[in-house]
Amino acid sequence: MENGKEKYPHPEFIAFGHRESVSASTSMNKMDEMEEELKCPVCGSFFREPIILPCSHNICLACARNILVQTPDAESPQSSRASGSGVSDYDYLDLDKMSLYSEADSGYGSYGGFVSAPTTPCQKSPNGVRVFPPAVPPQAHHHLLPHTGVLPPVPRNSCLTCPQCHRSLTLDDRGLRGFPKNRVLEGVVDRYQQSKAAALKCQLCEKNPREATVMCEQCDVFYCDPCRLRCHPPRGPLAKHRLVPPAQGRISRRASPRKISTCTEHELENLSMYCVQCKTPVCYQCLEDGKHSTHEVKALGAMWKLHKIQNESGGLLMDGCHSNGQLSQALNVLSDRATEAKEFLVQLRNMVQHIQENGVEFEACLVAQCDALIEALNRRKAQLLSRVTKEHEHKLSVVRDQISHCTVKLRQTTGLMEYCLEVIKENDPSGFLQISDALIRRVHMTENQWGKGSLTPRMSSDFDLTLDSGPLLQTIHQLDFVQMKVPAAPILQLEECCTQSNSATLSWKQPPLSTIAVDGYILELDDGTGGQFREVYVGTETICTVDGLHFNSTYKSRVKAFNSSGVGQYSKTLVMQTSEMRLPSYCSQTVAAVAWFTFDSASAHPDIILSNDNLTVTCNSYDDRVVMGNTGFSRGVHYWEMTIDRYDNHPDPAFGIARGDVMKDVMLGKDDKAWAITDGGIGKGATVGVLLDFSRGILLFLINDEQQGPVAFNTLEGMYYPAISLNRNVQVTLHSGLPIPDFYTPGESDPAGSVC
Repeated sequence: MENGKEKYPHPEFIAFGHRESVSASTSMNKMDEMEEELKCPVCGSFFREPIILPCSHNICLACARNILVQTPDAESPQSSRASGSGVSDYDYLDLDKMSLYSEADSGYGSYGGFVSAPTTPCQKSPNGVRVFPPAVPPQAHHHLLPHTGVLPPVPRNSCLTCPQCHRSLTLDDRGLRGFPKNRVLEGVVDRYQQSKAAALKCQLCEKNPREATVMCEQCDVFYCDPCRLRCHPPRGPLAKHRLVPPAQGRISRRASPRKISTCTEHELENLSMYCVQCKTPVCYQCLEDGKHSTHEVKALGAMWKLHKIQNESGGLLMDGCHSNGQLSQALNVLSDRATEAKEFLVQLRNMVQHIQENGVEFEACLVAQCDALIEALNRRKAQLLSRVTKEHEHKLSVVRDQISHCTVKLRQTTGLMEYCLEVIKENDPSGFLQISDALIRRVHMTENQWGKGSLTPRMSSDFDLTLDSGPLLQTIHQLDFVQMKVPAAPILQLEECCTQSNSATLSWKQPPLSTIAVDGYILELDDGTGGQFREVYVGTETICTVDGLHFNSTYKSRVKAFNSSGVGQYSKTLVMQTSEMRLPSYCSQTVAAVAWFTFDSASAHPDIILSNDNLTVTCNSYDDRVVMGNTGFSRGVHYWEMTIDRYDNHPDPAFGIARGDVMKDVMLGKDDKAWAITDGGIGKGATVGVLLDFSRGILLFLINDEQQGPVAFNTLEGMYYPAISLNRNVQVTLHSGLPIPDFYTPGESDPAGSVC
């Protein structure tokens, strides 16, 4: 080991055998992390006389006796009475019987029917395991019978359930003595408890001794850092001295002689050999008359050294030894997991900080938005108040004008009435008659001025304005957070993406932690030659199959998501290769190729009948029905043939090519979506050949290997599918994957002298 650095990157693995000085507090803090490993799962205290169960878990010997259970088939009346009321909180489960050394999982066994527990309420340990109080008081924790020094006998057919994995074990005649004692764990507990004692002081400080940081094993002296530098410099003869942490130094001072382990089968024999087959220490008597007599054995010390070799070049140091066996390898893997866990914790802590920062920012944004809404509401309030004020002033103005007008008219009427009364009082007949007609006309005119509506208010005192706040209140109640971010880039699921023939299937998904709403996806492919991307699918599905691609071509694909806020980023670009096609020996790869295909049952008319793996087709209708191939072509040279298996009553079939949206219930070629050849000397057993050359944009037909007329069409562009139309009087079989006829050489301007 160099400069105190270890193979393991974690401070948990700093061991007791450091050559450099390590502070006692640091060492103790690191030992604190293994405290849970040193506590019994039943009592929650440090292990005391731990035993090893076949499931590899440990338990205190006393706790093991406390959780013993008798199986129902051998339960004694006394134990039944003892367990009658004390196990009311437990469900009685059938405990599987299991050999002491069996590795099979026998399931979960309850803790009902404790043999050594009195009838008292159950308790729960700090680790969550329900146990009964021990039969003996805590001060008599040694669990030995008085003056005997041996364990009390265990009732027959006793059963023990591991409190950690819940595996049930049936004890044999040896009882708990059949379980090996974990002396290593007991020693680790002792060292740990000693290291938790008060800190040691420096032995060379004259006044106010400081806390010791190291101990020299050769000098047997505890030093603080200043005294070590002054009195124990790392040079000369002192450089070879071994400096250890104070806790380890105290342990080495108090170390008691190592206990000699005895055999569980033969208690008077010491363990001296190691059974390689059973992987367990054994004694000489086990080899003579036990089950290990025929097994390969080795010396215990040799195997101990093999598993624990002194090595100071690096690695995990424990008690001055280096483990290069399976434990070390397992610890290396566990160390990597611990590193990942620490990095993950750092990531989570950073997330906590980011969440706090984003929370503050979001709260400020929310307050600003609500303040903006309140300000807009106040502005609208001022506008509405202004309208109410104008309406109020308008009503007052109208009513006041009517009051003024009515007052003038009333004054005039009252004056006229008084004048007429005075005229009536006159005694001059001639004078009265002279003005009476005129007064009568004036009275009628004045009366007419008070006609209908003149005594009706021109304005209502009510305000015909009602504030419609319902929608706004509903909107306020519905005010909630909406996702205003664009979706994250989708993830292409490579295990589900594939190509077949000239089709490509792509699958994608949203990132696992993404909560942003997605309205749909846009899938884009290039042209197979490195050109620009084009959209091939827009929708909500997360899987799409694109047909009609070029054979033997490399396509790049990508996908992006969109929602009401916009379009997100593209996913990573996926490169996909379509299937290769077999080429004739005289053709280059970019000029000619052949492809295998069948009739497509999915796009065929419902009256079409397919058989022979979709290679043979007929129809159950007297009308013409169209069926196409399952492979489309857009470039290259392709040739296929169809043989007439049945031909009755001149059915007039048509053979050729069609676009994907061709009409399926009319003869092929009747619309502008297809090009075909119809009956021209065709009969049963005839062979119709179709040659499609995209390199020159032409289409030719052959019947029984003879070309029919000149080039049928030219300037073909786009995607075309092999197609045929027929009725129930015809049956045709398709032959694809054929080489190009010998008479035709791609690239020539006049194939066989027939090109127009």
